[in-house]
Amino acid sequence: MPSTAVQTLDISPVGRVEGDLDVRVEIENGVVVNAWTQAELFRGFEVILRDKDPQAGLVVTPRACGICGASHLTCAAWALDTAWKTTVPRNAILARNLGQIVESLQSLPRHHYGLFMIDYTNKCYSKSPYYEEALKRWAPFTGKNYELGVTISGRPVEIYALLGGQWPHSSYMVPGGVMCAPTLTDVTRAWSILEHFRRNWIEPCWLGCSMERYEQIRSYDDFMVWLDEKPEHADSDLGMFWRMSQDIGLDKYGRGHKKYLSWGYLPHEDKYQKPTIENRNASVIMKSGVFDGAAGTHKLMDQGMTREDTKHAWYDEGAPQHPFDRTTRPTQKNTIDHQGKYSWATAVSHLQDGRLEAGPLARQLVAGGTHGESWQHHDPLVLDMYKKMGGASVLLRHFARMHEGVKLYREAERILREFKLNDPWYVKPTERDGRGWGATEAIRGALCHWIEVENGKIKNYQIVAPTTWNVGPRTSDGIRGPIEEALMGIPIANPSDPVEVGHVCRSYDSCLVCTVHAYDAKTGKELARFRTA
Repeated sequence: MPSTAVQTLDISPVGRVEGDLDVRVEIENGVVVNAWTQAELFRGFEVILRDKDPQAGLVVTPRACGICGASHLTCAAWALDTAWKTTVPRNAILARNLGQIVESLQSLPRHHYGLFMIDYTNKCYSKSPYYEEALKRWAPFTGKNYELGVTISGRPVEIYALLGGQWPHSSYMVPGGVMCAPTLTDVTRAWSILEHFRRNWIEPCWLGCSMERYEQIRSYDDFMVWLDEKPEHADSDLGMFWRMSQDIGLDKYGRGHKKYLSWGYLPHEDKYQKPTIENRNASVIMKSGVFDGAAGTHKLMDQGMTREDTKHAWYDEGAPQHPFDRTTRPTQKNTIDHQGKYSWATAVSHLQDGRLEAGPLARQLVAGGTHGESWQHHDPLVLDMYKKMGGASVLLRHFARMHEGVKLYREAERILREFKLNDPWYVKPTERDGRGWGATEAIRGALCHWIEVENGKIKNYQIVAPTTWNVGPRTSDGIRGPIEEALMGIPIANPSDPVEVGHVCRSYDSCLVCTVHAYDAKTGKELARFRTA
């Protein structure tokens, strides 16, 4: 049969919150044959911070994101800690970790119901046997579980406010510790908030079972046994998500490059009190790593291997560079040229392993490895699923995100037990010139800050966010970014309503959208104008 003409869809924007990601896909014979991701917003935190006081990053960078400011604050504080060679008390490490954990916990139901599951109510799935139930649960604003999930998502960050006085945009983490000293009343209130989150959403709604039962699942086969064990499991939101995802084919596409990274996160309170760049890998509870899905190998992640390529980004900076060596020179004109420069995101890669995917799936695949320290967290479930299900997919990527909730909850409980309220929370540092690096895992993936202090001011400040890894354009040698690659080969049932593109992008938690236009590049005819709710 002769091939059909190539159609070009320009989808602008793609997300449901922040409107700064555009996607172009070319479709032939009903599948995507080429893709470009365009980051359309330049904010320039690296330029803003140049020549400022070294501690300016503590105030400025949490504003980089309205939903994961704790992760940016964590990186900013650890970057200065490593540059100034500070001592950080164990209470302060615990308090920093708790702030990040509860912010991540609030993101789980918020993204799941408010951004991701809405697509399951798309009319294109009306023939699915699960469709009517999906409407009852997940229709925006009217779905019963949509309302519960979005409402309860605000509870965990009440704990953050106990530490930082507010959420978002608190700056309670500082070099040398934290600017808070929780009381026994604060700790008791935190326990109560956690319990409410567990008893009103995690167990009855999301899991359909106790956390203790869910924690017994260690393999794909264990999970399938759990799914069929009781009606409450199959009918839980997790069970419904899994069954409907398979029914509508979300386990069949969205593979990507098959290479993944995690910086690791949650420094151990007794192992990272004198932080350096070099000793971080051996000091974090959730280990770092690069997982090569094709080779099946794990190794530790080294920040020195990071390179930013600006050939297809709107910067004038020459060859790929390590962030310490960047100067952040934005071009004056940002004309979109899909053969040239077309994005504000740089193409981030690993010097030895090339393009890497960041995010919860990457974290869980790294957590399944036996590399690192014997005491570090190990969870084989998602890695086993990856192997037995034939690799990554939209289904597995989102499952990995939601799977983290139970372990994050448990770590929050452990922290509340570990606080020693009469011990120090802060040790005043000695300011000095030098280079520092702070890294963590934001809910969306690998996040890090690099800082160079010279003559008491910021000479260079660089941020590489998880979205930079995932949304970045092609490299100088033409290698697509992770989302671009994950879009390759996906089926498009209806070019006038390409919900499949949304599935892939939102499985990476790309936050964008409103009005979407699609057109045929051959004729210039508009195929559709529609809103994705």
